[in-house]
Amino acid sequence: MRQCAVCGKGSVIRGKRRLLRGHYNPTGTSRKYPNLQWAKVGGTRKRVCVRCMKKLGRKS
Repeated sequence: MRQCAVCGKGSVIRGKRRLLRGHYNPTGTSRKYPNLQWAKVGGTRKRVCVRCMKKLGRKS
């Protein structure tokens, strides 16, 4: 599964809401994935989200 190795951030299912003649028409849902990149964490390569990559870069 696509998940960050540091914070555990994973995918989210969201529904779209379209305004149609004064009423919200629930349309299909879509899955959004986090922006995962390969990075070295503790000497091993892991899939890490970009927010955690920025945090790791600031610490060193």
